[in-house]
Amino acid sequence: MMFTKMGVPNGEMAFFTSLLYLPWMIKPFWSPFVDIIKTKRWWTLSMQILMTAAFILLTLTLPVPDAEQIAAGTTPMSLFYITLILFVITAFASATHDIAADGFYMLALSQGDQAQFVGIRSTFYRLSSIFGQGVLVAIAGIIELKYNNIPLSWQVTLGITAIVFALVTLYHTFVVPKPDTDRSTLENKEVTVGAIFAEFGRTFKTYFMKKGVVLAIVFMLLYRLPEAFLIKLCMPFLVAKKELGGLGMTTADVGIAYGTIGVLFLTIGGILGGIYASRVGLKKSLWVMAACMTLPCITFVYLAICQPENLALISTAIAIEQFGYGFGFTAYMLYMMYFSDGEFKTSHYAICTAFMAASMLLPGMVAGYIQEAIGYVNFFWMVMLCCFATLFVTFFVNKTVNPEYGKK
Repeated sequence: MMFTKMGVPNGEMAFFTSLLYLPWMIKPFWSPFVDIIKTKRWWTLSMQILMTAAFILLTLTLPVPDAEQIAAGTTPMSLFYITLILFVITAFASATHDIAADGFYMLALSQGDQAQFVGIRSTFYRLSSIFGQGVLVAIAGIIELKYNNIPLSWQVTLGITAIVFALVTLYHTFVVPKPDTDRSTLENKEVTVGAIFAEFGRTFKTYFMKKGVVLAIVFMLLYRLPEAFLIKLCMPFLVAKKELGGLGMTTADVGIAYGTIGVLFLTIGGILGGIYASRVGLKKSLWVMAACMTLPCITFVYLAICQPENLALISTAIAIEQFGYGFGFTAYMLYMMYFSDGEFKTSHYAICTAFMAASMLLPGMVAGYIQEAIGYVNFFWMVMLCCFATLFVTFFVNKTVNPEYGKK
C-alpha cells in the first residue's frame, strides 16, 4: 500500500515486495543453527530487538518522491533502495524469529493442544495484521487527508510501528516463559564446528528422506496458489482509479474494509478452523478447508466486474473471502506440523515454511505484470482457475494423512 500510494507501478511493486519473501524461502539453510545454538527464547527476543532497530531506521530514512511522480504513478523503485535494504534486514530477522517461535510453540504444547491452539495462535498473528493493514493504513490515510502529504503520512506510520514494536519487545523480554525443553540440541555434547555442521547435514537428510516428501512439497507449493496471486493485487485494486479497473477507494476506507473488517473475519475463520480441526482431525477437515480456501475468491471477480461504491457491500465481499482464507489456511498450518513431526521438528517445520514462502514469492513476482497485461477482471478470473490446483493436491494429500492426527 505504501509503495502504491507513493506512485510505484504495480509491476515493480509486486516484484520487489515479493522478493521480501526470499528469507522465508531460504531460511532452512540457517534454521538448524537455531536448534543447535542458544535457546528458542534467546533467538526470539534477539530478532525482535533487531527488527525494532530496523523500524527506527526506516522511519528516519524514508525518501520523499516528487508530487508529480506520485500523481502520475511513475515513481521508480530505485528511489527506495535504502528502504528496501532495511526491509530485507527486517525480513531476515523476521524469518529467523519465525523459526524460533514455531519451535517454541511445538516444544511447549502437546499434539492435541497444538491442533486446538493453532487457530488461537494464528488469531494473534491476524490481530497484528489488523493493526498493520488496518489501523496503520487508516492512520496513514487520515494524515494524508489532513496534510495532503503522502510521504509524511507513511513516515509517521512507520514511526508509530517502531514505537509499538519497541514496547512489545520490552514486554516479551520479561514475560516470555523459559520451559525446560527449550535448549540447544548440542547442550550435552561438545560444541565444535564439526559437530555443528554434522548436525546441520543430518537435519536436511532426515527431512528429504521422509515418506511422501515429494507430494508434501507439491502440496505446500500449490495449496495457496489462488491466494498467492490475489494477495499482491487486492489492495492496489481497491485504491486504483475506476477507469483503470479499480474501485477508487481512499486509503482510510481500505484500512477499514480490508485491513480491519477483512482481517477480523480472517481471524474468526482461523479460530473456527482450529476448533473444527481439533474436533474432527486434519484428514476430515482438509476437503472442507480446501473448498473454503478457494471458492470465496469469486468475490473479487464480482468486485472487478461491478465496481460497487458502497463501502458496506465491498466490506462484505472482502469479509467472505477473508473468512474462507482464514478457515482454509488452518489445514495448511496443521499439515506442516504433521509432516514436521519427529526429531528435528523445529528445523523441519522451518523447511516446510520455506516452501510456503516459495508458494507466495514465485506467483507474487509476476502477479503485477500479469495484471497490467490483462486487467483486473481477467486477472481475478485467472485466480479462480488456480483454485483447481488447490483441489488437485488436496485430493492426493488427503489419502496420506493419519485419520487420528490433530484430534483433541
